[in-house]
Amino acid sequence: MKNRNIISVLIGTLLFGCQAQEPQTRPLQTVEAMSGDWTLPYGQWKFSFSTPKALPALVTHARIIDTDGYLYRFFTLDSTLDNPYSIGKWSDKIRRSSFHFNKANKPPQYMVFCWDSIIDKKTYETQIVFSPETWQRMKTPANHVDRFGDTVWYEDMVLGLAPEGKVRIWLQDVGNYPNVPVKPLKITTLSGADLRLCKGITRHPNGYTYFGETPEFIKGKTYPYGEW
Repeated sequence: MKNRNIISVLIGTLLFGCQAQEPQTRPLQTVEAMSGDWTLPYGQWKFSFSTPKALPALVTHARIIDTDGYLYRFFTLDSTLDNPYSIGKWSDKIRRSSFHFNKANKPPQYMVFCWDSIIDKKTYETQIVFSPETWQRMKTPANHVDRFGDTVWYEDMVLGLAPEGKVRIWLQDVGNYPNVPVKPLKITTLSGADLRLCKGITRHPNGYTYFGETPEFIKGKTYPYGEW
């Protein structure tokens, strides 16, 4: 019951928030987060957002509470990338190497982000509760090395955004190794009247228009254009 109460406070802080990254008298942590040392051997971890080929979406705002209990608010985010190899289903080798804004110091306990699904023509709000197993995976080296013989760490998280508001999560690997799926304790995606944090947050206040290769790509296909 105590841990459930902490979770409720954490989610409330994510949604209605305090100042980003300011030290708190009592950091917001679950029992599991308090009971371990979640220092990452490579410093900061990074996260990115990806969409299937020609099925665009755009992440507009994100908040994270890390395992030290500190809140990050991201008003500027790295771009949401179209993955050309994810056609009909997700590629298991989505890669991103350049990060400017999407970084945090300790693994995530909770995350919430707002996104415009242009292909769905609506705004979504996705809330994620991460597990201690994910934190452990993020601080444990892979059982293989990269092409230079260096240690591989699971320091980059990929969040895939697909039609119907579906979200998948992986830890990025290297070379021909597939990304490692992340199974959160809980993931919820809201839209419409159910939006909380993301109500009124959009880059498309005047509606959505398909652009680029999307109109031609979806011609003759059936929504949601694959299995996500």
